Amino acid sequence: MLQTLRDAWKIEELRKKILFTLVIILIYRLGHAIPVPYVDTTMLLSYFSQLENTVLGLYNTMSGGAFSQATIFALGVQPYIQASIIIQLLTIAIPALERLQKEGGEEGKKKLEKATRISTVAIGLLQGYAYYYILASNDMLTDVTSPLWAAFVIILTFTAGSAMVMWLGEQITEFGIGNGISIILFVSIVARFPTSISKMLENIIGGTLAWYVLALILLGALAMIVFIIIISDGERKIPVQYSKRVVGRKMFGGQSTHLPMKVNMSGVMPIIFAQSIASLPATIATFVSPKSGGFWAKFLDVFDTNTILYAIVYFLLIIFFSYFYSTVQFNPIEIANNLKKNGGFIPGFRAGRPTSEYIQRVLGKITLFGAIYLGIMAVTPIIISVFSETAANTGISLGGTSIIIVVGVALETMRNLESQMLMRHYKGFLE
Repeated sequence: MLQTLRDAWKIEELRKKILFTLVIILIYRLGHAIPVPYVDTTMLLSYFSQLENTVLGLYNTMSGGAFSQATIFALGVQPYIQASIIIQLLTIAIPALERLQKEGGEEGKKKLEKATRISTVAIGLLQGYAYYYILASNDMLTDVTSPLWAAFVIILTFTAGSAMVMWLGEQITEFGIGNGISIILFVSIVARFPTSISKMLENIIGGTLAWYVLALILLGALAMIVFIIIISDGERKIPVQYSKRVVGRKMFGGQSTHLPMKVNMSGVMPIIFAQSIASLPATIATFVSPKSGGFWAKFLDVFDTNTILYAIVYFLLIIFFSYFYSTVQFNPIEIANNLKKNGGFIPGFRAGRPTSEYIQRVLGKITLFGAIYLGIMAVTPIIISVFSETAANTGISLGGTSIIIVVGVALETMRNLESQMLMRHYKGFLE
């Protein structure tokens, strides 16, 4: 990997792309240091320290800690990700949008991107208002002479910040290296590592953490990373044969190829969906504060994010959303029809319905394996924290979701850089 980066740096065009990406990342990180006006950040940090296991804690992780500091980029990439998911789902539910996506070409793609941008701004407004409501209801506003003006400034700043993050991501995608939104998300998660390392060192010096426990945890994290890399590269190849056909005096077709199906085609999205829903009881408990000893207090305690029951519910939700997201992304009927139109077939299966049924069966098996893999990655840190109080207080922020995102983005970025080098006759680490 280091050799690939050195070789890429020698190419002027790639060097400019890398420098451009680094400049955009610098601008993004500077936005984390600019607080929104009228907010008492000291009270806010104290408030968010109690919400690490809720939906708001998830948002804080994805924003690199900016969410708990009320900076201009506090909303991070969440509005854009949610807008993209909504538009993807609407293209399946609304036939007109589906036709626009499939038949609209470049113009249709631009219209869908415009709809995603507008949706991002709308979601940013809603989340900005929700954030202001939290600040106002918990008396975390300072120097407010006009509440209406303070609300306008805070909401508009958060919305503009989310739109700015979206624009920065698009600039990286167009002029830099890799997918811009993924890289911004990667930077946000990695930015929390220095704080975690500092806390870990404090625990070792203070005697609350033994060095051998830390070594075991780091070895476990390394094993998870290796496992994630293996699964990320894993795919099921379905053989496809194209029949020969004669056009004029020439014969076309007859070649053999394969249909690749990624083991984890849904990426980290099932975990994000599942975590948002599974954390709702803890989030509700934060806002409602039910009476101690009452029914609702006991009910919400059962679904606390540090219990085995929560881990089970979380695991089952990941399975469900993995199947849901793979169904959204991969349509066996459409694949079978495309193979039939192009004269392709899977050996041993007739074109049409038998082919689609076979692809559906393979998809179901792969999705189950990928879902179990995601569930294990996400639930393992929770189980460790339940049974080991020492491990829970290490100060290491290495949740399953964070590891999957960091490793996945790093691999995808290196593949992107590698493909650009191959186009310029550089072998990189494929040699």
